Amino acid sequence: MKVLLNLVKESFLSAFHEIVGNKLRAFLSLLGITIGIFCIVSVFTAIGSLEYNVHTSLDKIGSRVFYIEKFPWSDEVRTSWFKYLRRPNPDLDDFNALKSGVKGAEGISMMFTIKKTVKQESNAMTANVFGVSYDYYLIKDMAFSEGRYFSVSEVERGANVAIIGTEVANILFPGSRSAIGRDINVFGADVQVIGVLEKEGEDMLGITADDAVILNYNYIRKLVDLTSNFVGTRIAVKGALNIASEDLKDEIMVTMRQERKLSPLQEDNFAINELSMFSNILDAIFAGIRAGGAFIGLFSILVGGFGVANIMFVSVKERTAIIGIKKALGARNSFILLEFLIEAIVLCMIGGILGLLLVYILVTVGEYVILHSFEMQFKFVISATQVVLGLAGSAAIGIIFGIIPAFQASRMRPVDAIRSK
Repeated sequence: MKVLLNLVKESFLSAFHEIVGNKLRAFLSLLGITIGIFCIVSVFTAIGSLEYNVHTSLDKIGSRVFYIEKFPWSDEVRTSWFKYLRRPNPDLDDFNALKSGVKGAEGISMMFTIKKTVKQESNAMTANVFGVSYDYYLIKDMAFSEGRYFSVSEVERGANVAIIGTEVANILFPGSRSAIGRDINVFGADVQVIGVLEKEGEDMLGITADDAVILNYNYIRKLVDLTSNFVGTRIAVKGALNIASEDLKDEIMVTMRQERKLSPLQEDNFAINELSMFSNILDAIFAGIRAGGAFIGLFSILVGGFGVANIMFVSVKERTAIIGIKKALGARNSFILLEFLIEAIVLCMIGGILGLLLVYILVTVGEYVILHSFEMQFKFVISATQVVLGLAGSAAIGIIFGIIPAFQASRMRPVDAIRSK
């Protein structure tokens, strides 16, 4: 074992000496591998980051959450729109039945959303107005820059209080004025602001709470006819951590069918939607994109690999006489093979590290530009797996494209090699 370690050490030192002594040749080899590793890692980083940000955007809607609505999230809506339109909207009777009948839920919230103009004196804007019941804070994580969430009594009595997003606060209350305790006008009535949400910024799907005005459901139903076919209400049910999604879905379905008194032969007059419908589609799309990215990256790597092979053949040619002398002095074939092979691997590993550094610089600059130029939250993700695969791929390229020149050097006859000078 000690002999092997000494052999690797000597081979590494010899390879490093050759790299330092032939800077231009080493630079050309490094350039090809650096570009190759940069291309393949940046492609996978871009795809992985896109996937991460899309899934993060979907998680904002609520992870482990089922949405009971009259329209399903599927292509069927386009062909059977009137069929689904005739379904009844989820209402408070459905909500109360689910509250008492679904035991596997962490939180259940009645929800309503509409775009509406909100005003404060001479300031106005179009906001996303939400009507929610008390458990909404369990469905969606909310962080407050000031103020608080609804109290139970405020929701039960339908108090005219509101939680607003950062954009709403900045437009309706410009300057340094605090929005807490002040009134805004929604649906022609004044409501008091009790909370302001922290700034989120838009994500990949354009989802943000910055332009939101959140009212409690019992208040908003006094102002809007929520039974209308052209008003969309939904019930969000978030499952407990220890409850399987299928079990929760079965509970919801049984409870809803009982509440709506549907016979066994009647089809559901409600839809149970979940994010996995989108996630499964997205996973298939991203799998195809990753395959395409790998195909493109493979060609970049091959170009760099051929450059390494070419440089290694030149290196063997230049050092033929030295190889002959080493072999005449007793160097084994394995030593010569390992020396040139390690040189190729070291070249590729240095190129791989430089490629990874370029990717890191690119994503750092990219995050800054996207955040400050487009005001969009986009997080680039470079996983440990990508780094390891990048380095392992560099070593593999060094082995694959360095083995033939190294083998050729190791098989030289000492006399022929010395005479070649």
